[in-house]
Amino acid sequence: MSEALSFRFSVDGENFTSAGQASVQVKKNLRQLGLDPEIIRRVSIAMYEGEINMVIHAGGGVAEVKVAEEFVEIILEDHGPGIADIEQAMQAGFSTAPDKIRSLGFGAGMGLPNMKRYTDYMDIESKVGEGTRITMRVNIT
Repeated sequence: MSEALSFRFSVDGENFTSAGQASVQVKKNLRQLGLDPEIIRRVSIAMYEGEINMVIHAGGGVAEVKVAEEFVEIILEDHGPGIADIEQAMQAGFSTAPDKIRSLGFGAGMGLPNMKRYTDYMDIESKVGEGTRITMRVNIT
């Protein structure tokens, strides 16, 4: 693959029915490209967690996936409320999800920790009141 491939998806906010559709499509695309199943699994988990976070906390956003020779890069961007304390948000079990979301089985506070766990690189840029941009990479080689 000499040139990076790019896939872009809109994530519909507060729509749990469509949440995860982008990660399912990315999984299919990566299978068609013949990537290692373990790489596909890690990308899919990180992407799904990010999608769910955008639905729960940000009213949706945009997910972009780039497939290069050495890595798969996932960029998630939203214009939600932002993350006030990134270090605290990275703690397993910490959640700002409302009770109605938790009653649906979401918002357990594992999204960001799982995104970090399943990727080789993760960077979070967030401004309160403006939104969040998360860049993740899963190395292929």
